[in-house]
Amino acid sequence: MNWQAWRERLDLYEKLMRLDKPIGTLLLLWPTFWALWLSADGRPDWIVVWVFALGTLLMRSAGCVINDYADRDFDKHVERTRERPLTAGRVSTREALALFAALCLASLALVVALDRPLVIWLSLPALFLAASYPFTKRFFAIPQAYLGIAFGFGIPMGYAAQLATVPAEAWWMLLANIFWAVAYDTEYAMVDRNDDLKIGIKTSAITFGRFDVAAVMACYAATLGILAAIGAQRGLAWPYYLGLALAAGMMLRHFFWIRGRERMPCFRAFLDNNRVGAAIFAGLVASYWV
Repeated sequence: MNWQAWRERLDLYEKLMRLDKPIGTLLLLWPTFWALWLSADGRPDWIVVWVFALGTLLMRSAGCVINDYADRDFDKHVERTRERPLTAGRVSTREALALFAALCLASLALVVALDRPLVIWLSLPALFLAASYPFTKRFFAIPQAYLGIAFGFGIPMGYAAQLATVPAEAWWMLLANIFWAVAYDTEYAMVDRNDDLKIGIKTSAITFGRFDVAAVMACYAATLGILAAIGAQRGLAWPYYLGLALAAGMMLRHFFWIRGRERMPCFRAFLDNNRVGAAIFAGLVASYWV
């Protein structure tokens, strides 16, 4: 295989891993960073930070690969996904599974190199969650809640890396992330609702029905409520609450974007959640400077 052919192959793998669409990595990264900063009282071990950042990228990429493998037949019938490399037949299922295994092994190597026994043990359910999530869309009414657990499992792992234990605070933060994931991924599911109804995929947008917008806003409110309670229990300074207020303003703007249930405004709201996560993180970091 010549260099040009290799470049084309690598480009297909990049698309399969969604490296050209970093939004998923960022939505996974922000709650992980919340956990690392809170568990370390604003002074995290930078080696741990870099290991978790790289691990987040690797596991999100692995999740995208296994998601496309699981949905390869469904994606043919969805306008937004029918040209994905695996669905379009430009990458074989064997290649996809090999890439998934390689990404998981690379993530495991990072965890082992970190030499935190509890983190190593927690990486096992984290891997199971990432690998099994795509299949929950067959039978879970709200698979987005399962996604929230999978996307948020860096939270207990982050606490374990810093403290060698997982306190109750970590599980409350994970719950906040579950509500957040249900909110933003419902906005995402609203984009594909008509296609998903045709092919029989289960999503929160379908389950919530005409209450979808109300459910998104209720989940946003639950997210902010839990995070505010954590901040109060910790005695965090005012910038943390300013960050939550900015996030709340963005979430309120999403209401006006999604209430018409049009595809592109719903997708725009989903993408804007990167800014929501960043605002919360910025407020958290700033609270330790005051």
